Amino acid sequence: MSDLPVDKLPTESPDISPNKVLNPWLELRRLTPARIALGRTGTSLPTSAQLDFQYAHAQARDAVHLPFDHAALSAQLAEHGRDTLLLHSAALNRDSYLQRPDLGRRLNDASAQQLRDYALAHPGGVDLVIVVADGLSSLAVHRHTLPFLERMEEQIAAEGWSVAPVILVEQGRVAVADEVGELLGAKMSVILIGERPGLSSPDSLGLYFTYEPKVGLTDAYRNCISNVRLEGLSYAMAAHRLLYLMREACRRQLSGVNLKDETQVLTIDSDVSTNPNGNFLLAKDDD
Repeated sequence: MSDLPVDKLPTESPDISPNKVLNPWLELRRLTPARIALGRTGTSLPTSAQLDFQYAHAQARDAVHLPFDHAALSAQLAEHGRDTLLLHSAALNRDSYLQRPDLGRRLNDASAQQLRDYALAHPGGVDLVIVVADGLSSLAVHRHTLPFLERMEEQIAAEGWSVAPVILVEQGRVAVADEVGELLGAKMSVILIGERPGLSSPDSLGLYFTYEPKVGLTDAYRNCISNVRLEGLSYAMAAHRLLYLMREACRRQLSGVNLKDETQVLTIDSDVSTNPNGNFLLAKDDD
């Protein structure tokens, strides 16, 4: 951090403490939410930076403990013509969920039986089951589930895939979608889940896709698309990536580490019509 005299540095506010070393990188900070170049007052952080940190930390903690408002989400989905089933993991409450991750990966007995009964009444299985679980941020699920599903389901309908009711799981973790998919005889499962909050992203939604889901699969069999939110990956781009993975999974009959997300590569290669050399970074100078 620069120790130039105060009058040589750009000011952050008209009220300047004589002990405050001002931040010459203030303009750069406006380009990112990351906590960089915070400045200092003496040997400490400025009060404003410390208060901002405490506020972000409180937001992250609140996101973890915010109850899953499944009733409101179910009502929103119903308004858009989507049926839902409410299930619960083997974790009895939030404390159990946080202390025993293994319990959040399985359904409780009543929920598992509920799915068996549904499968008996609707034999034949489905192509896709969509699971929504609170995870570590119910806030993310509340904010982003409906707008994301609106974009995703438009493309699902175009593919002609059969879809089960949206499964809502309280106190659920990623692997709970494996059991849901297996019990419903689904070819594919996608779980929308609140990711672990960061100090600048308490509402980040994660998507995990699995082909032929079944209990006991490891993360190596899943594909992840993370940071779906307004300040991160857009709903449209997340849906585009997910649909690409789903189509490729059906064609190759696999998912996970053996199925790569090549949508970005395809986007670059799509410019070949205007640049015959492909990627402009690899273009050759023929002069």
